[in-house]
Amino acid sequence: MHGNTFRIIVQVWIMLSLMGTSMEKGVGLEQSGWIVQPAQVIGIGKVSEKAAWRAARYRSGLRNSWRVAWIRSLMLMGMWEMSGQVGTDWIGMLPWLVWIMPGEGRYWSKIRRLLWEVQRVVMVGYVILSVVAVLRRLEVGSAHWLMVGLGGVLCGQTEPRVWVEKQEDGSYQANISGQFRLQVCGESPFRKRLLIVFLGLLQSMNDERSSRRTRDGRTPFVRQEQLASWFGVAQERVSLYNRYWLKGDWANLLSLKTAEVLTTYLIERIVTVCATFPKWSNERVYEYLHQQGVKVSQKQVEQAVEQSGWKGLRASLLERYEIEPVLRLREEWLVTQLFRQVQDLLERIESGQALTPEEQWSLKDLQSLVLETIPAIEPPLPACPWVQQVEPVVFGDWDEIQAETVRCCYCGSTDVGPKSKQPRWKKYYDSNGNLQQVAVYRYYCHNPHCSKKSFTHLPHGLAPYSPYRTQFRLLALQMYAWGYSTYRRAGTAMGLHSMTVWRWVSAWGYALLPVAALFGVVKSSGVVGVDEKYVLVPKNDKPAGKMRRWMYVYMAVDVWTYDLLHIAIHPFNDENSARAFLLALRAKGYRPTVIVTDLRQDYGPLIAAVFPQAEHHECIFHALQNVQKHVKEVYGHNYAEEHPEAELLKNKIYDIFDTSCPSEAQRRYASVFELKQAYLQAMPSSFAIFDFLEHHWPKLLNGIGSHLIPTTNNTVELVIRRFDQHYQNFCGFESIESAQTYLAVFEKSP
Repeated sequence: MHGNTFRIIVQVWIMLSLMGTSMEKGVGLEQSGWIVQPAQVIGIGKVSEKAAWRAARYRSGLRNSWRVAWIRSLMLMGMWEMSGQVGTDWIGMLPWLVWIMPGEGRYWSKIRRLLWEVQRVVMVGYVILSVVAVLRRLEVGSAHWLMVGLGGVLCGQTEPRVWVEKQEDGSYQANISGQFRLQVCGESPFRKRLLIVFLGLLQSMNDERSSRRTRDGRTPFVRQEQLASWFGVAQERVSLYNRYWLKGDWANLLSLKTAEVLTTYLIERIVTVCATFPKWSNERVYEYLHQQGVKVSQKQVEQAVEQSGWKGLRASLLERYEIEPVLRLREEWLVTQLFRQVQDLLERIESGQALTPEEQWSLKDLQSLVLETIPAIEPPLPACPWVQQVEPVVFGDWDEIQAETVRCCYCGSTDVGPKSKQPRWKKYYDSNGNLQQVAVYRYYCHNPHCSKKSFTHLPHGLAPYSPYRTQFRLLALQMYAWGYSTYRRAGTAMGLHSMTVWRWVSAWGYALLPVAALFGVVKSSGVVGVDEKYVLVPKNDKPAGKMRRWMYVYMAVDVWTYDLLHIAIHPFNDENSARAFLLALRAKGYRPTVIVTDLRQDYGPLIAAVFPQAEHHECIFHALQNVQKHVKEVYGHNYAEEHPEAELLKNKIYDIFDTSCPSEAQRRYASVFELKQAYLQAMPSSFAIFDFLEHHWPKLLNGIGSHLIPTTNNTVELVIRRFDQHYQNFCGFESIESAQTYLAVFEKSP
């Protein structure tokens, strides 16, 4: 029978008694249906008057005091619910037990008195437990103390509690009560050692043992012997962990990847081997130490490499340097850093931000790295600014500036000495065209890196081996570049030979960009075509190889105005060269909205990085050429006769671009891909045709029907054709210097 049902029966039985139904007569219970068979009388004896009087008084007391027991029972059950049902649910029957217990007799009175005391203690206890429960719901901190101090004593059962107090000395004290369970993976030495330290820090509040105390003056609740037996480690190890904890030696305490402790000496020994042989892997370092008799595990080697920072340092060294045979910087890393620096500087200049100290230090780091890899160079000649040199040509007369010291006109070194005391007479034409002469002297240059070793110290404005002054040369440049003239016309106007004008203009090749910045640049329509061409340059600084004699000229041309916006020569036709070319185009101030290229894959991500606002379009003419190339590779050169389906596929692809309506082109494109499955079943290698078209389609479709984007890159091809005509006359360039000079002049050619 369940406890609740039985309690109800007992309370009903008591209520019947209180209502006056006699239990002795056996009539009330029968009529109520509680007793099925009539009661049988076993024996009837004589009852004294005193016993009858006591029974009557007992029944009268029950009838008069049942309300008190009932109220107490309800109070106990209510407080039992409020306290969170601490204890048993039979606690509500205790007042009824005290109420029904006889108060007469030698033993009955003692039992009744004992039950009364128990009832009072239980009542007080549940009052306290109810108050604690209410305070806990209201988040009052004193509820913890009431629960532990009183509730736990009264009922012997408390909920788990943890609270932390900050002490006056700044430390923290954690108080724990109740039962907890802490489970830690035994396969991890890291977690196991932390558990040992945690258990060793536990201390009982009432522990007054006189045993040996720890280093910090405590008597731990769990002894080291017990910890050693539980975890299967030596007691000395437990003491060592506690010492690491007290000293804050986290490096040794957290050396838990292996069972052994990774000491500082062992880390130094491992790192020394790694630094001696920087290209060795962790396995090879472990084998080397094992051969040397060092007691170390492979996991300890990996941990020492990671903790000491050698892992990151080695990765940085291998990224930046060639380790063998000598330590030197990797060119690809330097190029990447320089590109990143240039792009960051351009973004700051375009947004109007000042250079931050971090950016300046980064540039200094790169400069220091470069100085470590190349020989020292003498500082350049501190001449007057270029704009000040151009000023007399543009604005009128000027005063001649005399250098304070004599410098080599070839290398700029001041370590010079006189070669002869006899002057030489230098003839030149003055501003009126009259022939004049001035005394000049020869000097030795003691710079070991100077290629000339001697020079003539000339007054400012005069050039070696020429009677014409710098101002006259500037006039030739002004007539040729700013007037969009030709060498022959400029020479005829100035009374000079056309080749003389060409040499003078070529000498200004590197300075044509500041000229354009000072007097106006070529304006762009926003649609720029980019392409490249290989040229022959026998004398260059490329490493030895099959293609050493060949270099690549990159060009950027305005598609609608045919203006050459930028031209540069690079040793390789790779991603770094394309990035450098696009960054130089951006440095000139051009912000294209559309960039047209051939089908080279490098340009896609580079254009998105350098010109994120520009739309990339690929030449449709080059795309159709590649389609025909793929068809020949798949079906052979005689595909028209041998494979009519290949000719049909090629014509359908050509028809895609034979329209000016983008939606019609998209429809034809979809109809071509409906044939893909049939062609793949007949010829699996035809997948290359469909894959090529699908990969390039987004950058081909944007030019169909557009009034801004041209379908082809023919404009750049025409400029390259004109460049090739001049280039063929030279039969190639002799050196990289002559090639760069010609490119600078060609950039400003009409």
